[in-house]
Amino acid sequence: MRKAVAAAITVVILGASTVGLGQQPAPPAPAAPIPAGLPEWAYTPPPPAGSPPAPSALPADDSAVVSITGTTKTFTRGQLRAQKETMDWHPEDRRGTMPDIARFGKQGVRQCTLCHLPDGSGRPENAPISAYHPTYFMQQMQDFRDGLRGSADPRKANTAVMIGFAKATTREEDMAAALYFAQQPYPRRIKVVESKTAPKVRLQGGMHMAVPMNEGGGMVALPAGEIVEIPDDNLRAEARDTRMPWTAYVPPGTLNRGKQLATKYQCATCHGANLEGIGPVPALAGRSPSYTMRQLFDMKTGTRRGPWAELMKPIVSSMSVPDMAAVSAFAAAMPAPAAARPSTTTAAR
Repeated sequence: MRKAVAAAITVVILGASTVGLGQQPAPPAPAAPIPAGLPEWAYTPPPPAGSPPAPSALPADDSAVVSITGTTKTFTRGQLRAQKETMDWHPEDRRGTMPDIARFGKQGVRQCTLCHLPDGSGRPENAPISAYHPTYFMQQMQDFRDGLRGSADPRKANTAVMIGFAKATTREEDMAAALYFAQQPYPRRIKVVESKTAPKVRLQGGMHMAVPMNEGGGMVALPAGEIVEIPDDNLRAEARDTRMPWTAYVPPGTLNRGKQLATKYQCATCHGANLEGIGPVPALAGRSPSYTMRQLFDMKTGTRRGPWAELMKPIVSSMSVPDMAAVSAFAAAMPAPAAARPSTTTAAR
């Protein structure tokens, strides 16, 4: 949710729902230097100026009807662009009543569910806010307002958009959203596969998606130290289907190395024995490895500096980029918690 510039919102947030003509516009010049060692696979920076338009699995015509597997509901492509509210394919899965700020947004602020989805599970390009403790949620919103939470990659425009939205919402609106998303369990939807190869991908809708076989796709070598995280169905991803599974491809041996590193860095002390989260400390289990990787790197570079990030600073300062990738993959491979979380932690005392 946030405001920046209508063009930024259209390109960054609504990119998954729009089909352009001609070449890609030139991306804005970075406002700050790009840090050394930036894992671009996790940040998915915009394509170079002059690149072909981003493809879309959605039809070009706003009046075209879209259907997906798993539901008899249908929406038009125009409705899926969420100009007024986010369409929900599975409202029966929701707990509690969605507040207006999350469902409709307001002047200058797009609805939370546009990017974070109706259940808060998000997609790799943004935060998975399902089941966040309200205390943690509220602190993150305040960190955005106070300039304490940014992105190590100055090209990641949706972070700037989020900062603008945070400055435009009230504490009451933030709390309403926090209480709603806290009720939504994070879905068990990510499968982590160790492999020497991964599907050929392209940037589509702000995230990596597999290139269809009939468009030149196929399996290619997986670069060492990288994670390829993609939706299992491109159309369902662009249509914001909250039940759609994702797959993350990681190099062989990554999960065992990640497990060893999680023990070395004592991740369980604050995040729980199974990384399920404890009290206000967020769960890492089953969440997007691309997102987790970005947060670790942002904290290491100092672009995320809020009070919760300060607790992580001694840890991330000694982690290498390959260490972060392995831990992110290991956390993603752990089952997302299905039950209520413990309420105390050494970090919260």
